[in-house]
Amino acid sequence: MNYKTVWLSDLHLGTRGCDAEGILAFLRQHNCERLYLVGDIIDLWQLRKNRYWPQSHNDVIQKILRKARKGTEVIYIPGNHDEFAAQFLGFYGNVLVKSRDVYTTVTGRRLLVMHGHEFDTITLNARWLAVLGDVGYTLLLHANRPVNFARRLLGWEYWSLSACIKRRVKNAVNFISDFEEVVSHYAAAHQVDGIVCGHIHTPAIKRVRQVDYYNCGDWVESRTALVEDADGKIALVGATARFAFGSVPAGVPTDDVRTELVLTACDPSH
Repeated sequence: MNYKTVWLSDLHLGTRGCDAEGILAFLRQHNCERLYLVGDIIDLWQLRKNRYWPQSHNDVIQKILRKARKGTEVIYIPGNHDEFAAQFLGFYGNVLVKSRDVYTTVTGRRLLVMHGHEFDTITLNARWLAVLGDVGYTLLLHANRPVNFARRLLGWEYWSLSACIKRRVKNAVNFISDFEEVVSHYAAAHQVDGIVCGHIHTPAIKRVRQVDYYNCGDWVESRTALVEDADGKIALVGATARFAFGSVPAGVPTDDVRTELVLTACDPSH
């Protein structure tokens, strides 16, 4: 499948929860003129505590660099888990590292692209609390593995326990809603037509505060990417359950998109 632009966020390479095989399958099956890496590509928080780096994670990096060598424009925007890269803005071979970017779509719409941790008051003002939350999240991801090992033996599809719990907890839902409001308000204040981000591992396409809000999702829980086709239509592409690398059709109401993803994450029968 060929796209104009692809946005990938929150790969979290260097963690056991990263679906490196899924990322590789996506990169092999999809080509694009421009590839945005929207933060938390390498998880330095976890690598400092536990040096986990299998060959498949190396393969992901090599595949991205190979695409860059073959002409894909790769733009890397660091997040909070790979914030070290923000110290090295500029061109590195065929990869451009930027703190943020403004992308103009095929149809002329201007989209601000940034990771989104800049709006997370917990990350900014209480780093120790953010790290504590990361520990709890990591424990949930560890619990995912035996659950999904058993599901594979039964021939069932992947199911994310961590995504299910996050979506069912009221405070998490409120945090996601508040995040979307703040991010969209920032985009409106900067006179762009929309914003593309990641960070909260919750894929979405919706209209907030008169701007278009796009969240790429991640490759730990939702396993989704955002894509723009040659006509300028933007959609979510998933690697799990019903989506199976099929796109969400442009024009489908965001609530329908979100509901479909939530059902996939929270219903163990899928």
